[in-house]
Amino acid sequence: MPELPEVETIVRDLRPHLTDRRIESVRAGRRPLRRRWQKAWATQLQGSVILDVTRRGKWIVMPLDSGHSLVFHMGMTGQLRAIAAAEPHDSHTHLVFTLDDGTNELRFRDIRRFGSVTLFADPAALEEFFTQSRLGPEPFDIDPTYWRTRLAATQRCLKSALLDQQLVAGVGNIYADESLYEARLPPTQRGTDTPRGEADRLRRAVAVVLRRAIDQRGSSIRNYVGGSGLKGQYQEEFRVYGRTGKPCPRCRTGIERIRLAGRSTHFCPKCQKVESEETRAKSRKR
Repeated sequence: MPELPEVETIVRDLRPHLTDRRIESVRAGRRPLRRRWQKAWATQLQGSVILDVTRRGKWIVMPLDSGHSLVFHMGMTGQLRAIAAAEPHDSHTHLVFTLDDGTNELRFRDIRRFGSVTLFADPAALEEFFTQSRLGPEPFDIDPTYWRTRLAATQRCLKSALLDQQLVAGVGNIYADESLYEARLPPTQRGTDTPRGEADRLRRAVAVVLRRAIDQRGSSIRNYVGGSGLKGQYQEEFRVYGRTGKPCPRCRTGIERIRLAGRSTHFCPKCQKVESEETRAKSRKR
């Protein structure tokens, strides 16, 4: 599933091609997405101008001059590209937005159809949607006190906590593993057992890893491509994710894989070693 770096890459690719462009018409395929596209939305969109392309968590938001907002979620295999109308349509293309004079199109493709495209009537409706979703803060500007308090209050392991979109928005399986390695923390460690210093280290590590991934256009493992059709390169820099049995970049110990929070979890058993209760107790007193 595309995570924050992949979605941010799509946003940055599309923004210069879509800002101030008019939606001339919309064509929808026959097969429904996770959230069914409503025919009335095509009529409401006709003639609307895209004011910007932004991101909230793993969602792409396009505010329109009509006051409406188009909101995209990539699901597991979604692709969103601005492309010349003359280019052949790929299979599994579910929505086509014709732009301006018809020479260019915005196309949403999704093989597994777990993605969605939704039209919200006004900013208040969009804000209500994110509020009801209880979407957490963006990882680049998390308040330290909020972060420490939320971790200290949970009995869940750190891997599970990072995957919780209500705690922090945009982090998924890949970047949870990479962030925990960056912070040198075991994925099995409970939030309530995480001292203030370690919580701060993890908070900083999440931002570092995500920025590093954005610089490499995200990670292309299966279907992901950016808004320009280019693949990401961060998969070439993974420290632990998908590297079971391969040497840790720091200590050369073999990377291990376990199942946590229903997801495959990769870590270095030496660099991310679980400390003894005695060591933890001393750490909490500091």
